[in-house]
Amino acid sequence: MKKIAAALAAVLVSTTAVTAASLKPADITIALVYGIKGDPFYVTMEKGARAKAKELGITLVADGPSQWNPQLQTPLIDAMIAKKVNGMVAVPNDPTAMIAVLERASQAGIVLATADTFIGDGDYKKGTVTFPVAGVSSDNFAGGETACKALIDGMGGKGSLYVLVSTPNVPSDTLRRDGCKAAVDATNGAVKLAGVDYTQSNATTATNLTQAALQRDKTIGAVFGGNLFSAQGAAAAVRTANLQGTVKIASFDAPEEAIASLKDGLIDIVIAQQPGQIGAVAVQSVYDSLMGKTDIAAKVAVPFVTITRDNVDSPEAQSAIYKAK
Repeated sequence: MKKIAAALAAVLVSTTAVTAASLKPADITIALVYGIKGDPFYVTMEKGARAKAKELGITLVADGPSQWNPQLQTPLIDAMIAKKVNGMVAVPNDPTAMIAVLERASQAGIVLATADTFIGDGDYKKGTVTFPVAGVSSDNFAGGETACKALIDGMGGKGSLYVLVSTPNVPSDTLRRDGCKAAVDATNGAVKLAGVDYTQSNATTATNLTQAALQRDKTIGAVFGGNLFSAQGAAAAVRTANLQGTVKIASFDAPEEAIASLKDGLIDIVIAQQPGQIGAVAVQSVYDSLMGKTDIAAKVAVPFVTITRDNVDSPEAQSAIYKAK
C-alpha cells in the first residue's frame, strides 16, 4: 500500500509540474472578487491588480458584491468557478461563512489567495484553513494602534476615546479595534474607552451612533473611525455637534474625501493602507503558484502610510490616496 501511495503521489507531483510548465501567461485568467462595489479602497486594489496582470501578460476579471455580505459574495465566487478561472484573489466578507465556497474553488483546481481579510484564523501554514497559497493585507493591529496613539496625544493624554468599526467578526475590523484598545490600555486609565460600536460599513449608521455617544459621554475627546464609512459618519456627527477641532477624529482608509476632511481640519489623522500594492502582491502570489513556484510567502503584511496635515502634500502621502475611479 505504501508503494501504491508513493506512486500516486509521484504521479500527482509530475502532473502538477507538467501543468505548471505548460501554462503560458496568455493562457492564465485570475479573478479578483473584492469586498464591496464602489469602495475607493477596492477600486484602488483592482487598479493595482490590473496593473500587475498587465505586467505579467495575464487576464484579470473582477467583481464584488453591492453590500458587505457573504450571501451576496458567495454566488460571485461560484460564477468565477463556473468560468474556470485559473486563479483567484478573494476578499472574504466573513472569515467563517466564506470558507465553504472558497474551498469549492480550491477543489476545482483554482489557486487561491486572500487579500485585505482572511478565512479561518489566517495562518495558511498551520492554522484551521490551509488551502490558500497566501494572505496579503495591511498590519491592521499596528494601524489601529498607531491611529489611536496619535488621537490620545491630540487629546492631551486624557478623556474618553470612542471606537467605530464596521463589523464585530471580520478580521481586519477586529484587529484595528484591538490595536486601538491596546493604545487606550497603555495609558493605564488616563484615557478611557467610551465604547465600541459597529456600523456595517454604513456612514448614516456611524453618524447616528456617534451622535448618541457624544450625548451620552461628554468627555469624549476623540473618535477612531476604523474604516472609510465609519470615519465619514463620525465626522458628520462631530460637525453637526459643533465639536470640530475639539473632538479629534482618525480615519482608517484614505479616500479623497478623507483627505479633504483632513485639510479642512475635521479629520486629524488618516491611516492609508496601500490597496493597490495589496492587489498586486496577491496577484503575483497566485501567478507564481500557477507557474510552479513553491517558496511563496503565506502571509504578507503591506505597510501603511500615516497622513497628517503636516505631510499630506508629500509625494509619499499623495501616492497613498485611494482612487475613486
